[in-house]
Amino acid sequence: MNTMQSTVEIKLLGAGDEAILQSVATEVFDDPIHPNAAAEFLSDPRHHIAVAVEKNFVIGFVSAVHYLHPDKPSPEWWINEVGVAESHRGQGIARRLMKVVLDEAQQQGCGEAWVLTHRSNVAAMRLYASSGGSEAEDADIVMFEFNL
Repeated sequence: MNTMQSTVEIKLLGAGDEAILQSVATEVFDDPIHPNAAAEFLSDPRHHIAVAVEKNFVIGFVSAVHYLHPDKPSPEWWINEVGVAESHRGQGIARRLMKVVLDEAQQQGCGEAWVLTHRSNVAAMRLYASSGGSEAEDADIVMFEFNL
């Protein structure tokens, strides 16, 4: 086993864990953490985030949302974002984080989990496949963004 990986602890955060997000390695999140947004996110029972922590620094995360819809028999799980510090990539940390959030999805009664990525994002494609995901049959999926 990789020595570095053995020092990395995976934690599923919840309300009251905001302080953990105060020390984050660069390149993990897209932007700096906003304390008020972190507190609101963590206090919402439908928002989930697992973090990888080494020496009191967050070096990786996976965030997800579970939601209900009137025509679905069970809640669904949307994996929103995955990030690992460049210094810790290729060590299986993202796969460990994915396992924690997918296990939580099962605990929450979700019948399906899904994530979107660019086909050109080879690392993400490999991660999702190695985490048990299967590529959707519709290869023409397009994501639209709306600036509000």
